[in-house]
Amino acid sequence: MKNTALTEIHKAHGAKIVPFAGYNMPVSYEGVTVEHETVRKSVGVFDVSHMGEFLITGPNALELIQKVTSNDASKLVNGKAQYSCFPNDKGGIVDDLIVYKLEDEKYLLVVNASNIEKDWNWISKHNTMNAVMRDISDDYSLLAIQGPKAAEAMQSLTSVDLSAMKFYTFEVAPFADIPNVIISATGYTGSGGFEIYCKNAEVEQVWNKVMEAGKAFGIKPIGLAARDTLRLEMGYCLYGNDINDTTSPIEAGLGWITKFSKDFINAEAIAKEKEAGPSTKLVGFTLDEKGIPRHDYDIVNESGEKIGVVTSGTMSPSLGVGIGLGYVPVAYAKPDSKVFIQVRKKAIPATVTKLPFYKG
Repeated sequence: MKNTALTEIHKAHGAKIVPFAGYNMPVSYEGVTVEHETVRKSVGVFDVSHMGEFLITGPNALELIQKVTSNDASKLVNGKAQYSCFPNDKGGIVDDLIVYKLEDEKYLLVVNASNIEKDWNWISKHNTMNAVMRDISDDYSLLAIQGPKAAEAMQSLTSVDLSAMKFYTFEVAPFADIPNVIISATGYTGSGGFEIYCKNAEVEQVWNKVMEAGKAFGIKPIGLAARDTLRLEMGYCLYGNDINDTTSPIEAGLGWITKFSKDFINAEAIAKEKEAGPSTKLVGFTLDEKGIPRHDYDIVNESGEKIGVVTSGTMSPSLGVGIGLGYVPVAYAKPDSKVFIQVRKKAIPATVTKLPFYKG
């Protein structure tokens, strides 16, 4: 297992460390509910340095990105980021990612930790135009400072007007006395905030100054368990659970990041699927009775026939009810449709719910 540059600091904060995507990662400090509420109500900081970063540069950088991603990266201007995915050639998804346009002919792709090698090999395989590729994952750290008070709490650390930054924009600027830090108005929680990219050698200083600046706002370190409950309340997909090599972007509700204004891998087949309509769809559901849905639990109809499977599920700390995501036939996919979640021997009634679950 690899460590992030902050592993010892997490241990000093009393973190419970678990193996995740090849890294020793903090799963929780005080407990999921406390950490979850900290992010929803004030500000928390996550170490997500396990994520992968690839630099794609040169005159053919955009051509490669356009070929391997589903979204239209030609729409990006310097300082703008875009959510996208890598479609595979069989109708599924290699990974989901964020594309940052740093400069003309210079892009940063941020990919999931568990898929770094797979993604690198996939992009390399399709790099027939010889764009320059660099895997900088092991050199960079990433902090996610999330919550409604993030901008106010972090403003003293930078001259960038944080409250004026629009969602999915970023600036390369000094932060916490470190020059050339990427300050990105992105996140995986639905409560606003920023993601900070810096070099491993710089991240301890950044972490300490973030904790110091946030002290008056009740900042706390947050683990991966709360990251999961926060993203699930928003209905955000988690690769390996809700999307994978066999789920199509159309089934997964990612048609909005699938742009047929350009050619990309498997575009023709995905366009046909969009036109015909998928046979199954990823939906959110809320349990009507007490219970906790979990990954891989069966979704059944009123006759007890299996119609799908739970891809992600939890007890929502914000809403106090069981929530989840899962794939069901389109006949059951409309909001307010009734399904049942098989929790051990009991089929618990549930209602298909329009996403996000948490409205803020």
